[in-house]
Amino acid sequence: QVQLVESGGGLVQPGGSLRLSCAASGIIFSAYRMGWYRQAPGKQRELVASISNVGSTDYTNSVKGRFTISRDNAKNTVYLQMNSLKPEDTAVYYCNSMYGSATYWGQGTQVTVSS
Repeated sequence: QVQLVESGGGLVQPGGSLRLSCAASGIIFSAYRMGWYRQAPGKQRELVASISNVGSTDYTNSVKGRFTISRDNAKNTVYLQMNSLKPEDTAVYYCNSMYGSATYWGQGTQVTVSS
């Protein structure tokens, strides 16, 4: 049974930081491309950042220079370090794993950026 469990969300002031974690089980984690998506109310889910099985990263333009995705294959965990947070970063953040046609999702964690 595949499980992706996100943690680390919460309420933070503009300019603050949060680190999201996603612990995976039931998959050969090191083989999977991992990603973080987000969905704000009334908007479509969008890809925020991804990291390949060999560590290549990609970011959506709006978070470049502020967010960093990383992975620890020994811990089966992917991280999203979010700095200089803005109100427009408010969303539910979802962890995703993908290998070929197999894709899995976490349950999501709420990130709210507000003063």
